Amino acid sequence: MRLLRLVPDGTNIRFMRGRFAGVIVSAVLSTLSIGLFFYPGLNLGVDFRGGVVAELRKPQTTTMETIRRAFEPLGFGDFRMQEFGSPQDVLIHFDAKAQPANAQRAIAARVAQALPGVQLRRVEVVGAKVSQELFRDGLLATALALAGVLVYIWFRFDWQFGIGVVVTLILDVTKTVGFFAVTQLEFDLNGVAALMILIGYSVTDKVVVYDRIRENLRKHATMPLRPLIDLSINQTLGRTVATSLTVLLSILPLALIGGEVLRGFALAIIFGIVVGTSSSIFIASPILLFLGEKRLRPAAARGAHPVASRSDAVPNHERAAPTPVKR
Repeated sequence: MRLLRLVPDGTNIRFMRGRFAGVIVSAVLSTLSIGLFFYPGLNLGVDFRGGVVAELRKPQTTTMETIRRAFEPLGFGDFRMQEFGSPQDVLIHFDAKAQPANAQRAIAARVAQALPGVQLRRVEVVGAKVSQELFRDGLLATALALAGVLVYIWFRFDWQFGIGVVVTLILDVTKTVGFFAVTQLEFDLNGVAALMILIGYSVTDKVVVYDRIRENLRKHATMPLRPLIDLSINQTLGRTVATSLTVLLSILPLALIGGEVLRGFALAIIFGIVVGTSSSIFIASPILLFLGEKRLRPAAARGAHPVASRSDAVPNHERAAPTPVKR
């Protein structure tokens, strides 16, 4: 069983030595991600951009130029085509806002008449008003999730821990948005779902580390905060690594064979798991260290468990000296 352990027992890694580097690198990456959000921006899917998207499977003898000439007379305006998955799979984005029924019938008729041998696999149509509402609701859902996490951590721990979790989550989410901007993966409702999963996973991981830090604050009342945080991270390191690898192994097949519809969703979750796991160690924990020991010790004392015996409750200097035994 020892050979199967991902992290050996009794590790003594001094993670807090890299606290400044971790926070600075994370802040720089998040700042760059915010800039990438505005330029070049996200590759919005049809859910948020509106219009029509059609997925085709063509034979090898049919060229992309042939497909382009077939759809130009439809009057959809500008449209873009791209290969995905394999050279036979083509994705077409029509920017025109046509009526859903008319667009579906027109595309299906054009494929049947002008493109023999081409298979129409799906057609999705979203109006401009609906796409704006979906984008607004997606941002609102992400903001509400962060607010809910803050309220939960506030009641579960104390405000010091809540600040650490919320700041770290904001950094995690912004870096994931930057990942979408850099890779130009299509950001649609699946992307919003990936952000929600990232928030949930990241909170769970940070709660485990924070809970151990709070327990050690009560258990080791005289230990300095920096080695105490290192001790807590080392104690939960095995659980953190095992959980991350388990989730990665379950998501990896979606990224490899899940198709283009699920590939962006899976890649975003994989990136978010790596970011969320590392931020629990190098971002969330250093924030507690920066807040200082004076703010954390009283908070831990308020939630201390009842003492097990009367002798443990009495300080050493107040305990009565033992009565000598007469021989």
